[in-house]
Amino acid sequence: MEAAEPDVRELRLHIVTWNVGTASPPPDVSSLLQLNSVGPTMDMYVIGLQEVNSRITNFLSDLAFDDPWSIFFMTVLAPLGYIKLSSVRMQGLLLLIFVKHVHIPFIRDIHTQYTRTGLCGYWGNKGGVTVRLSLYGHTMCFMNCHLPAHMENAEQRVDDFEKILEMQFEGENIPSTLDHDVLFWFGDLNFRIADYGIHFVRESINNKRYNLLWEKDQLNMAKKEEAFLREFIEGPLQFKPTYKFDLYSDVYDTSEKKRKPAWTDRILWRVKNLCKHAAKEGEFSEEEQTISVTLNNYISHMSYGISDHKPVTGTFGLELKPLVSDPLVTLHPEGEWSAEHDVLISYSAVPEFQSSAWDWIGLFKVAFRHVNDYVTYAWVEDDEISSNEDSKQVYISAAEIPDMGGEFLLCYYSKNLQSIVGISQPFQIQPNRTLIEKDLTQEDNSWMQTPDNLESHNEF
Repeated sequence: MEAAEPDVRELRLHIVTWNVGTASPPPDVSSLLQLNSVGPTMDMYVIGLQEVNSRITNFLSDLAFDDPWSIFFMTVLAPLGYIKLSSVRMQGLLLLIFVKHVHIPFIRDIHTQYTRTGLCGYWGNKGGVTVRLSLYGHTMCFMNCHLPAHMENAEQRVDDFEKILEMQFEGENIPSTLDHDVLFWFGDLNFRIADYGIHFVRESINNKRYNLLWEKDQLNMAKKEEAFLREFIEGPLQFKPTYKFDLYSDVYDTSEKKRKPAWTDRILWRVKNLCKHAAKEGEFSEEEQTISVTLNNYISHMSYGISDHKPVTGTFGLELKPLVSDPLVTLHPEGEWSAEHDVLISYSAVPEFQSSAWDWIGLFKVAFRHVNDYVTYAWVEDDEISSNEDSKQVYISAAEIPDMGGEFLLCYYSKNLQSIVGISQPFQIQPNRTLIEKDLTQEDNSWMQTPDNLESHNEF
């Protein structure tokens, strides 16, 4: 009997690229992240920033702690059920990936990398940062680039991008960037509009005749020349060029330089099987096509004025057949949890899972921000109290449990895979009633002891 075909999953992915020009985060990013849009919510956010403030003092402090932009996006997205899955920073380049809790156990083999191209590869003000991962068994690569500026450097931009593609994960036991099932390429790519004068460009924009400018867009021109660039797909540029604006306005550059507007900020993607199909037409079998990418929305966001670039977003539908359908570890709390007694966690792993003595199970608030945002944790080996073929149990002592209780969940972290491989359903922890009653009694007593109360008491 043939095995049933796995269900096709549809995921929504939202990519942001924004050169923030060393500014601090704006007050609100609801429209940027489409938080108020009708329809299903996003499954994954990929946020690529360029020119994040990278003065030496900021950069050194940000290495030890999260930078203000990371904290800002975590503060917005964590309460909505997303965690920061991964991030990578190289000076002003920052790439953040957020996912819904439900997908975490099916995202594996997460690796980050960066490549400097500024000052011949010795300085990281230009280059690329990358996160690669496996999503339900499909390999995905996200690459945020900041390429050289100025009209005359079109060829240098192409050369630098080719160098970044070649150098990412070079020598590591990881597929090359172009060997991933899907590769997203975005950032301040700095391609300009060639040949046409500033007046013709501005007039075309004012009349919303953007198509008049497409053929002189340097990236479109480079795609005609370079076979490897033709494999990248981009949606139509149906929005105003996103550079260069006066701050806090939608007026193009009024400074002495009067920069010609350009579509510097772009989002492209490449599906490996489509490239194979194009190369070997006729040899392509339909069953190989287990993932497809659809662009639903490609727009700029004119209301943001903190920088001379406008942010650009692409909303995608990913349709894939899961090659991985079971989490490596399933876990749950045993019985009712309370801060008044020690508690137990039961978990079981699939046979092929390679555990390590350094694996741990963390207790997290439901709106946790990232993997290190745990309240407490137990080592799976050191804190084990029972084990059989089907499951194992570990304990956490009452002293480690938050006295006020609340809603929490458990995550199993694999040291070998460097990721969360199992997550429980949310559950309630009952507060420590004894301690709360004691605190209330102490509050009452301290109120009785205040000078005003003592004075009024003595009057009687």
